[in-house]
Amino acid sequence: MNNDKPAENATIKPVKNVSTIWFVPLIAVFIGCWMLYYQWSNEGTEISIHFSTAEGMEAGKTKIKSRNVDIGEISQIELNNKGDGVIVTAKIKKTAEHFLVTDSMFWVVSPQISHTGVSGLSTLISGVYIEISPGKNEAERYQFEALDAPPVTAVGTPGLHVTLNSNDQFAYSKGDPIIYKGLTVGQFEDIYFNFEERVVYYNAFIKAPYHQLITSNTKFWDVSGLQFDLNADGISIKTGNLETMLTNGVTFGIPEGMGVGDKIGERSYFDIYESYDAADDERYRHSIEFVVLVSDSIRGLSIGAPVEYRGVQIGKVKSTNMALTLSKNTLTKEDFKIPVLISLQPGRVGLPDNSNGKDIMAKQNIYWIKHGLKAVLRTGNILTGSLYVDLQHNQDQPVSVIEQYDEFPIIPTSSDDFSQITAKAEQFMDKLNNIPLNNLSNNANQLMLEITQTAKELQGVSQNLEGLLSQVEQQHLSAELKKTLQGINSLTQDLSSGSPGYEDLRTTLNTLTATMNELKPLLNQLKHKPNSLVFNDGDTAEPMPTKRNGAQ
Repeated sequence: MNNDKPAENATIKPVKNVSTIWFVPLIAVFIGCWMLYYQWSNEGTEISIHFSTAEGMEAGKTKIKSRNVDIGEISQIELNNKGDGVIVTAKIKKTAEHFLVTDSMFWVVSPQISHTGVSGLSTLISGVYIEISPGKNEAERYQFEALDAPPVTAVGTPGLHVTLNSNDQFAYSKGDPIIYKGLTVGQFEDIYFNFEERVVYYNAFIKAPYHQLITSNTKFWDVSGLQFDLNADGISIKTGNLETMLTNGVTFGIPEGMGVGDKIGERSYFDIYESYDAADDERYRHSIEFVVLVSDSIRGLSIGAPVEYRGVQIGKVKSTNMALTLSKNTLTKEDFKIPVLISLQPGRVGLPDNSNGKDIMAKQNIYWIKHGLKAVLRTGNILTGSLYVDLQHNQDQPVSVIEQYDEFPIIPTSSDDFSQITAKAEQFMDKLNNIPLNNLSNNANQLMLEITQTAKELQGVSQNLEGLLSQVEQQHLSAELKKTLQGINSLTQDLSSGSPGYEDLRTTLNTLTATMNELKPLLNQLKHKPNSLVFNDGDTAEPMPTKRNGAQ
């Protein structure tokens, strides 16, 4: 049988060329790329820091911190090309990239002990780490030079930076204090010596709000340790505070009588003076000079010694070695006087501290010199022997012409009272030396011999006289004793029994006894009746004893 059936139409479907299983690796690749991107985006910025040594640092372990918070980590440590340092490569987190500016500072934190205190003790357990002090600049930077020590003042600390300089032998160290009225208000930060100027410059920082005290008239002076000052005014001891007694330090202020001054800007320059007095003297900018020719010794007269007028300081000694006219080729036949240069400052006497004040003071002193102004060296302190120059008036010694020493007018001199006393004492000693003491000594020796001989002769005469007196006294004593014995013998004979004297004495005693017997009744009456002499009752009989009741 022929079973012919019509054929059904076939359904045609497209064949899938990519299987869904391939999405798994694609997703894995995507995740991997995302992880790489995430790692790259959060890996941070790479920087390099130059250190002098890598002591205590390890790659992959040593952290970079800011205020004790991790912001990065060291990834590599290698020597630099010259071999005199190391280059440390580190990664800084994205959150701290804004710290990477030009004025940021890096340093290694490790245990340190100094006069300012102890720091970094936590690193004894955790190990060293790198600290960053973020800067305030906006310019980015990725290569840095590390500091050898932590900065004294962190960047951005409110206050004022100043530069102090000194050509004296002051030695300040990093971290030494700057004090004001006993309070530590700042510190020395950096030290730089200028070889060309031979001056030491110190970068210092004054903390807020004390930086407002610094003006154009502010003066800085040294207060290191204990300062002993022996001068014409006596002995003085000065110090700053306990910290400056152990280390060095400076203080500042405005000298008395000066104005407050104008405000200043950053990095202004100030000089460091030896003391407050030196800082105070510096404000007197103008002065006039005179020369004093001294015929006495100037030992004890130092540069800076005061020049006074009636007890008020008007200047100071500027030089004690001005032998300008002493010839080098010929001998000086006359006595040479020592020229001393003094400077008188108009600002000290209330005159303007300018050229006008100089002219007024110069005219005044020239007038006084013509009318007898004299300069005298006086002893300011007996213990130290310090001298000062005293100006006084001697109106009886005027001068018509003022002499000149080089270009400076000369103020005539006179000796002080102490020098006059010394001169008189020297004259007395000279006269005493001229006395012929040898002849006087010989005469005195001869006189002593004669006195000794005379004394011996007087001693012999005294012995003879003493013997003679002894004999006389013995004879006189014998005669007196004989008379006394004779008197005693005669008295004994007169009182012997049967002698008239004995009978008289016996009669006298009997009479006295009878008289006492007669007075006995009167005495008995007065005993019993004391008023019987005034109120007499006529009864003169003696009272008879009677028998009392009960008597046997």
